[in-house]
Amino acid sequence: MARRVFYSFHYIPDAWRTSQVRNIGKIEGNKSASDNDWEAVKKGGDKAIQKWIDDQLDGRSCTIVLIGANTAGRKWINYEIEKSWKEGKGILGIYIHNLKNEESKQSVKGSNPFDGYKIGKESMSSIVKSYDPPSNDSKEVYAYISDHIEDWIEKAIEIRNNY
Repeated sequence: MARRVFYSFHYIPDAWRTSQVRNIGKIEGNKSASDNDWEAVKKGGDKAIQKWIDDQLDGRSCTIVLIGANTAGRKWINYEIEKSWKEGKGILGIYIHNLKNEESKQSVKGSNPFDGYKIGKESMSSIVKSYDPPSNDSKEVYAYISDHIEDWIEKAIEIRNNY
């Protein structure tokens, strides 16, 4: 049975890279918002954005943070990480900077978004796994993610269940 996951990512620069991961087809992800839908949500302000995120997280067993150049430290990504952890969801990160975007360009590797959190006295980044596919070739990165994502999700859920 496919796991139901929530994808957390920086929309504007990483939507194309994210769509590649979402379309792997081995897991069921949250429904992506179209540009128009997202603009409508944003017009509702912070409460509307928070409600939309909360609704998307409902019924998910794991949150996958797709880490691009500027993912770490973003307000709503931070909210998604905090909410997911508090709700007992598995959390993992996948670096997507070596996937090509719609212009066939790669990006620079971003910072680990889990570095700023503590779980007890431990850094969240020492508990939550972030995977950086070992290739600079976009097709190889995609294949590596596709080959491992299901195991990464199960490991993230197992780790969360131990805390």
